Amino acid sequence: MWKLSASENRKGFTLVELAVVIVIIGVLAAFGVPRFLKSVERTKASESFAYLAAVRGAQERYIAKEGIYADAVSKLDIVLASPTYFSDPTTIITSNDAGVPKWKLILTRDSTTSSWGAYTVIFTQNGFCSDSTILSTIASDISPLSAGVASD
Repeated sequence: MWKLSASENRKGFTLVELAVVIVIIGVLAAFGVPRFLKSVERTKASESFAYLAAVRGAQERYIAKEGIYADAVSKLDIVLASPTYFSDPTTIITSNDAGVPKWKLILTRDSTTSSWGAYTVIFTQNGFCSDSTILSTIASDISPLSAGVASD
């Protein structure tokens, strides 16, 4: 007669073993998912920085040629695809304070597609503007800036 030992008769995992694995996966997910979401949103926010940096370069060429800043993106010498994750800006806010021409362009992140809610990224003739709400306490984690901001 053949007698089977307990180890030879075992065909699966015990409930305790499965519970331990599920707990370990849950702990790893609790740390990993927020970091992943933050990384994804930082990538989406960097789209606005690339777009606005291109506009800034085109604005400098425009003022060198025309003597004033352009008040619409369509007047610039570049063709830009509309931002995927931000409002499509068409109007550039221009002003002339004491003979000094200025411009400002604001991109707004749609809160329905952002896990961080709505926020704005603002560029001026000096570069990134510290009035942008991406620097707020909530959004500072997703700001593509590594250090420092330009003032307006």
